[in-house]
Amino acid sequence: MKKLILVSSSLLSTAVLAAMPVNQPVGSSFTLSNAPNQRALATALANPAAPFLMVNQEDEDNFRFGIVGPLSVGIEMGDVSDLGDQVEEIEDLIDNATAATALSNKNRANDILDEIGNTAYVKTSLGMQVPFMPVIYRTDNNAAFILDASVSAVVKGSLLADDVEANIGAGKLETDTSFYAQTAVDLQIGFGYSQSMWENSHGMLVGGAKANLHNLSMGRALVRLDDEDVEAGDAISDSISDDAVSSTGVGIDLGAVWVSNYYQVGVTLANINEPEFDGAPITTNGAADKYGITASDKYVMEMQSTIDAAVSTKGKQVTLGMSYDTNAVKDAVGDEYQWAAASVSYYGDSHFLPGLRVGYRQNMAGTELSYATFGLTFLKRLNIDLAVGLDTVKDEDGDEMPRSAFFSIGYDTAF
Repeated sequence: MKKLILVSSSLLSTAVLAAMPVNQPVGSSFTLSNAPNQRALATALANPAAPFLMVNQEDEDNFRFGIVGPLSVGIEMGDVSDLGDQVEEIEDLIDNATAATALSNKNRANDILDEIGNTAYVKTSLGMQVPFMPVIYRTDNNAAFILDASVSAVVKGSLLADDVEANIGAGKLETDTSFYAQTAVDLQIGFGYSQSMWENSHGMLVGGAKANLHNLSMGRALVRLDDEDVEAGDAISDSISDDAVSSTGVGIDLGAVWVSNYYQVGVTLANINEPEFDGAPITTNGAADKYGITASDKYVMEMQSTIDAAVSTKGKQVTLGMSYDTNAVKDAVGDEYQWAAASVSYYGDSHFLPGLRVGYRQNMAGTELSYATFGLTFLKRLNIDLAVGLDTVKDEDGDEMPRSAFFSIGYDTAF
């Protein structure tokens, strides 16, 4: 029985209606970095000061808003070759052990688990803004308001390796090696305010603040590899639908941007109050204890500071942007993120010439995965972005494939 495949498919099918990846940039900002870009509405969601820059008052506009999306999906897997085949072999060794083969089966199973270590996992994230969000309104007296709403999810299935022991008398193998599934679904509503704080002949200082209300539902399931009485798919579904724990909290973000004709620099402080959310309880075993997984836990949205900078043409048609998270934080399933990103983009004023953007992004903590990123904008409104992981792993056929990938599509109003 290929429980690993069952775990992965159950996670994906259960979360398919969820949205915006937790601790992942939104839409085209995955390519562009966190530096606010007037031509890309998705970058208004990173720095709370950015909404003030997103409305083109030279054309007497006061509003800017999303239409559909961005809808984003990402997948990531551990650095283990032929994982499906290896897990299936372990299961066969456990299921088919006899008094005569128990010792040899045990040694082979432990050899495989030693190779797998703690890197056997599959992680999926999905995301979508609520239609027509965000909505930005800029007043005529140097102030702007933003209303944002999204649903977000991250789901992760891991193999927790533990020693396999031989019960010679019973002619079977025993182990606490387990499948561990985690889910987090976040309904988020944000309201922000930004304004011009000071201006001279060289540029303008814009400041902003945003409050984000989170309703976070978290689920967990732990299924032993040798447990034939529990179906992994049922346990995972129950962890999300019946056993998930929901709680509510508010995160406060602050930001500032200095904007000149040809350059800008900014800083963001996200979740300065570090809101705390309830985690789902589970019954632990030896494998869970080995990996430091407790029976109950809390999730804290830790404060993260980000610096960003960009140089551009006066009309922001061509921009070189970059951003860097100065500290690592954990997402709702315990993975660390600290993004460094750089990009170059072109957004023309013609509806018929597509906008182009390319970039590089790396997680400086946790998995330390890196991405090559690419995006296109059609008719100044339709945004499609793709990121491909530069780290690879071999599949069951021995072919190399990226360990991670990200795709996004959305349609919004133009600057």
